[in-house]
Amino acid sequence: MKLYNRIMLYFWLITGVISLIIVIINCILVGFDKWGVYLSMPLIAFLMFFFKKWMIKRMDNHMKFLESQQTQKD
Repeated sequence: MKLYNRIMLYFWLITGVISLIIVIINCILVGFDKWGVYLSMPLIAFLMFFFKKWMIKRMDNHMKFLESQQTQKD
């Protein structure tokens, strides 16, 4: 599960960077009025990256808590 989480974390980061570059280039070449709305796509990808990072940290803390509860039981 940790491998999957790391892969998805970097997937969202790479998706955000690539889509931001593409949208900025098209805003310059075609026009901001037509491509400005597509700036929401990189924003969503970056939000997913930070959300995934927060969830991984939260899951790690929860796993440590469960391990400490298990050792206190024994």
